[in-house]
Amino acid sequence: MSTAGTREFDLIVFGATGFVGELTAKHLAAHAPAGVKIALAGRTQAKLEKLRDSLGAGAQDWGVVVADVDKPSTLDAMAARTTVLCSTVGPYALYGETVVGACVNAGTHYTDLTGEVLFARRSIDKYHEQAVASGTKIVHSCGFDSIPSDLGTFLVYEKAQADGAGTLGSTTLVIRSLRGGASGGTIASAIGLADEVAADREARRIAGRPHSLTVDPARETPSQPGDLSVVDASTVDPSLRGSLAPFFMASYNTRVVRRSNGLLDFAYGPDFSYRETMAIPGPPIVSKIGSHVVQGALAVGMGALAIKPLRPVLDRILPQPGEGPSEKSQANGSFIADVYTRTTGGRRYRSTIGAKLDPGYSGTAVMLGESSLALALDGDPARGGAALPDRAGVLTPAVAMGDALADRLRAQGFTVEVDELS
Repeated sequence: MSTAGTREFDLIVFGATGFVGELTAKHLAAHAPAGVKIALAGRTQAKLEKLRDSLGAGAQDWGVVVADVDKPSTLDAMAARTTVLCSTVGPYALYGETVVGACVNAGTHYTDLTGEVLFARRSIDKYHEQAVASGTKIVHSCGFDSIPSDLGTFLVYEKAQADGAGTLGSTTLVIRSLRGGASGGTIASAIGLADEVAADREARRIAGRPHSLTVDPARETPSQPGDLSVVDASTVDPSLRGSLAPFFMASYNTRVVRRSNGLLDFAYGPDFSYRETMAIPGPPIVSKIGSHVVQGALAVGMGALAIKPLRPVLDRILPQPGEGPSEKSQANGSFIADVYTRTTGGRRYRSTIGAKLDPGYSGTAVMLGESSLALALDGDPARGGAALPDRAGVLTPAVAMGDALADRLRAQGFTVEVDELS
């Protein structure tokens, strides 16, 4: 079922007056094509109108929609008015489920920024089949979590298939460089996850499973790398040196990538395995020591989040939801994420996704905004959009948008490329 062109709005940004919501609105005001019908949504009309007035001439005819997660009827009414609902209202474990439900019931496509494995699992269990039946795309994790991971892996798969190089074997994301502020929303989500897994054995089991977002456990490659391993870089690709530290979002992003493989009928191959790492610059001994320091810090950090007496201290030193860095700080942000793979045919590939933007803020706002525009406009021949994959359900960015999203990010100045390595 397509609602393109039949709704009052093409796209609503819900949570628009929050930090990332406002950044997303600013991106859309500057880059959405003429004629796209956009609205800002949140709890307070006056704040929404003030934001709209600040966005320049391109946003002055945007709508304003008052909606509150504590009032489900307002969510239902909002979802029924738009083709796509873009939600920045987190933590999603607390505020996301009723929003997703309203979208599925209305046949409205949905995007968000979640990095919360338990929320994503509940969304799949509760809404996937209904969304498939109605032709609705529910697309979680449309920011730095998890587009570089998910789209980067999809691109090396596509290239290997086009070259007749076989299916994917050992595949590793390497965060080559990362400069940006920590997201208050991500930290709040991590604290919520720590609380839930501490209190619930089943939640701990789901969070710890490498295939926790899987489509069919019986078809998954059973052996997958751990999320906290230090890796010899040369085992990832012979061009790399030193050691690689575990990446702090591996415990979520890896599950998203494996879900993409399942949704694609396990096209990545029976030998596909996936892990995520961070490069630690410097001589080999410095790289090795630094990688082990990061490994220990991640283990200790997750434990600390679960200790409630430490929360007042953490609240003073960590950003809160809705907070973020200054424009000057964001302007200095950047990231480069490489995905390396060796195929069953013995050939080596690398994809690269990067931008001179703060990964958790301005970069994420572009990725979320372009994902939302892709669902609203692409796949509609009348609007000149690129073709979208013919899939519905609780999807991943690569499966829902694929090459259309890659093209959109390139148009926004992102590096999005894939090459065979010699």
